[in-house]
Amino acid sequence: MGTEGIAAHGAPKAQAIQLSKLLAQVFGGERFPVDVEQLALEYSKQRYPDSHIARIERLDAASFEGCLKANADRSRWLIAYSAAHGSPGRVRFTVAHEFGHYLLHRSRQALFECTDSDIYDWDSPARRMEAEADTFASYLLMPLDDFRSQLGANTISLEFLEHCRSRYGVSRMACALKWIEIAPRRALVVVARDGFLLWARANEAAFKSGAYLATRRRTIEVPSRSLLADIDAGSTANHAVQSARIWFPREPQSMAVTELAIRVDGPYPYVLGILMLPEAQKPWEHTDTNDA
Repeated sequence: MGTEGIAAHGAPKAQAIQLSKLLAQVFGGERFPVDVEQLALEYSKQRYPDSHIARIERLDAASFEGCLKANADRSRWLIAYSAAHGSPGRVRFTVAHEFGHYLLHRSRQALFECTDSDIYDWDSPARRMEAEADTFASYLLMPLDDFRSQLGANTISLEFLEHCRSRYGVSRMACALKWIEIAPRRALVVVARDGFLLWARANEAAFKSGAYLATRRRTIEVPSRSLLADIDAGSTANHAVQSARIWFPREPQSMAVTELAIRVDGPYPYVLGILMLPEAQKPWEHTDTNDA
């Protein structure tokens, strides 16, 4: 298979890892945060001169978060991002997301318009291309080997999220979603606004144990006793350990959940939360008869 075939159909992780290795060869450990705009322009022109990314622009558009668009003969491509979502971290992830569409999906269509929910709703089953572009962006901007080395033997904390936000130039949300990929136990990332969950993503261990929040199927209110509810109401607390049943009623009575939460201000404020659970107990270890 030629280079074009690999770029058009390769797995998003493989594409991102390949580019990250190229950046490491040129810049070494100083390649962060990735200058994704320069990379998209130069790499596409070098590898695909007859159909490359010619411009990356900031537009005053509220209808999309990011856009990838080809001209009539697909010889030139434009990446645009909305000025309405102005956080530098979100912009970097958006541009990387659209670059992922270019490398992975440009043979399928000539226009991609991605909304806020498309880019951050990693659980959306109807948006496979969006999920692939998300994965590409995550692995390009935050390579897993480097991310692991930053964490070391430490556990997740708000200080670690801030460190990664600075190192990789992305949002706290993107850092949290990357962390649950390598979390040693059950973990979820949740986002709330005005007392309700906007969405939630569980890692594989949590999902398999039944500790997930199906926000696509129903509206889920933030539990009144949770840390996220306090944060939404104006509290500055950011860490709490309490009964897992606050979030997951079927967990054993003795099971605890650790919550990290932070209020993210801006044009579209929200509360970002990380829920951490110990390993699931075996069915025969449940001693509380109310679990049935």
